[in-house]
Amino acid sequence: MTFDDRYGNDVLAGFSKKAPKVELSVVEATPGLVLEETASDFVGAVTRIEGRLVELEDRRGSRRMFPLGPGFLLDGVAVAVRAPREKPTGLLRTASGSIAPAEQRARVARASRIFVEGRHDAELVEKVWGTDLRGEGVVVEYLEGVDHLGAVLAQFRPGPERRIGVLVDHLVAGSKESRIADTVRASPVGRHVLIVGHPFVDVWQAVKPGRLGLQQWPTVPRTVEWKHGICEALGWPHEDQADIAAAWQRILGRVATYADLEPQLLGPVEQLIDFVTSE
Repeated sequence: MTFDDRYGNDVLAGFSKKAPKVELSVVEATPGLVLEETASDFVGAVTRIEGRLVELEDRRGSRRMFPLGPGFLLDGVAVAVRAPREKPTGLLRTASGSIAPAEQRARVARASRIFVEGRHDAELVEKVWGTDLRGEGVVVEYLEGVDHLGAVLAQFRPGPERRIGVLVDHLVAGSKESRIADTVRASPVGRHVLIVGHPFVDVWQAVKPGRLGLQQWPTVPRTVEWKHGICEALGWPHEDQADIAAAWQRILGRVATYADLEPQLLGPVEQLIDFVTSE
């Protein structure tokens, strides 16, 4: 009796052969292109390129960074992603939404200044409005607390050609900040100083919570230092100032343009820029 041996003499024959290499199509990560990252199943539109990373934003506003290269699906087809080679054409806009000139050089610094309460405020303003401010020659400095405003004004001596714009955290009726602002407005230099603010306890809250995957910012009891309380509520390290600094960089990293910020901050900053640049 004979048998038809479908496998031949070696049942493992063929198993050592490598699968044929498949060349992936390469696509440019242009803004708005919808991709799926295969390892995480995260689906989102391209928002920006940062170094060798691409940022995607899903339909709920959550953003995540992924390495450029293979590992993505485009319309269900595996692709590799790279940064665009050519500069976009048409009108370019700055992170603040302003139209950017084709070539812009920093202007010589004006005598007028914008002051913000702390380093985090300054870093956020620089990230979103930095291009505009350099084009207008406006320097941003920080007060390290609104309590120091009086001393800064005495040293700076505001006037018609030396205006000061001040951005204050938690500028709400009845607060310490509002009382200081009222005192400055009533002073002899008050007309050369514009004090505006936002209602948030800290500028961290000016970043839309959805950018961090949150429905809303956690509520922190008055007995707890706010930044430490936020980090604790989110499960982030908060033992020392280095942890707080790292938390802020994590938050700041989710900000690319004005669209990532709450309107309650956008309006006041634009007011300050107009005030210190008006001739």
